[in-house]
Amino acid sequence: MSPAARLLARFQHPAQIVAVAFAAAIAVGTTLLALPVATAPGESTGALTALFTATTAVCITGLATVDTASHWSPFGQVVILVLMQAGGLGIMTLATLFALLVSGRLGLRARMLAQAETKALQGTGLRRVVRNIVLFSLCSEAVVAAVLGLRLALAYDEPAARAAYLGIFHAVSAFNNGGLALWPDSMMRFVADPWVLLPVALAVVLGGLGFPVVFELVRAWRRPKTWTVLTRITLGVSAALLAGGTLLFTIVEWHNPRTLGPLPDQTKFLAGFFTAVMPRSGGLNAIDISQMRPESWLATDILMFIGAGSAGTGGGIKVTTFGLLAFVMWAELRGEDRVNVGHRRLAGPVQRQALTIALLSVGLVALGTFVLLSLVPYALDRVLLEVVSAFGTVGLSTGITPHLPPGGQLLLVALMFVGRVGPLTVFSALALRERTRRYELPEERPIVG
Repeated sequence: MSPAARLLARFQHPAQIVAVAFAAAIAVGTTLLALPVATAPGESTGALTALFTATTAVCITGLATVDTASHWSPFGQVVILVLMQAGGLGIMTLATLFALLVSGRLGLRARMLAQAETKALQGTGLRRVVRNIVLFSLCSEAVVAAVLGLRLALAYDEPAARAAYLGIFHAVSAFNNGGLALWPDSMMRFVADPWVLLPVALAVVLGGLGFPVVFELVRAWRRPKTWTVLTRITLGVSAALLAGGTLLFTIVEWHNPRTLGPLPDQTKFLAGFFTAVMPRSGGLNAIDISQMRPESWLATDILMFIGAGSAGTGGGIKVTTFGLLAFVMWAELRGEDRVNVGHRRLAGPVQRQALTIALLSVGLVALGTFVLLSLVPYALDRVLLEVVSAFGTVGLSTGITPHLPPGGQLLLVALMFVGRVGPLTVFSALALRERTRRYELPEERPIVG
């Protein structure tokens, strides 16, 4: 066997392909950002800065050790833009294709039942799926870019070319949940402007829902009774988290003189909504995150950990995982031996996969927090927010990331990579390794609790 054939044989599992593809993209991005032409005059870029920025762009996180607008030249900014676009399209495409791959391993009868139920991805060719994902992404970004560009040109006197460039960059960053902005205060200067904040928030939500959910909504938005469990859970949990987060942030920060306090009442609700949207993996901010109350930091940690929808551009354990575990808990509290969502019963392997992803994520966040605490002098609440933001590929920060030692920044790089690639690889590994045991062991019920 030739060396090339041995290399291909080694990377046949989808989990390996995903990890290698994202690592290769980060390596290319690091190389390009390390070039002198990528840095603005008077600035210098070290290897760690290039690696950190390439990772945060490809993994569409948004944490940064340098100011994106002032440190990088137009070439460097375009590289970051392309990396965010590639990372977002890669996540949506790979996650959706994994769904097809997993369904292809089902038996003929199960595939026919699944196709009859969803009438969507299982009956669609791969080329059509990829084409629809690309068109959906580019069209969504084009609409948001047009709205932002016009607003910046008409209301903020930006030159037409500059307004168009800013519109495109922030539309791509928002839709792909990239979290990077070309203003040093992120979106804080637009805290009272709904024509900027609402399109950005809508793009974050739309990109975070996931292509399978959007595809099904387009096809059957008038027939909610026919929606799949994925769509029902994604929409229901997302709406509950957005509503609850908006209410919580608005109430907790209402009188905070460093965040919502000085704003008019109607602007407080707008800023509260925007602040609730961003932890789902958007990463942009309209108020100063470092000045929020500890209660708001904790709520942000929870929302970032849950994240966005499956097969979307957001991170976290996914609202689907969170919703499935909630239904499992509800069934257990009611003493039911089956877990039902609407008129569908959840398969046992799906429940175990959700539990595995959640517990693995908790372990990684705990380990990352412990290690970072040993490296820096900052308090637990600030360190925890930074770690969850990196693992959830969100990008919200209390401002300590640029001041972390090299070891701390490398830890965040690892967390961003694992947080972005991990859920895909874990899901594919669990789903594709599913097999039926040919014998049963004697049952025992140990004491729980």
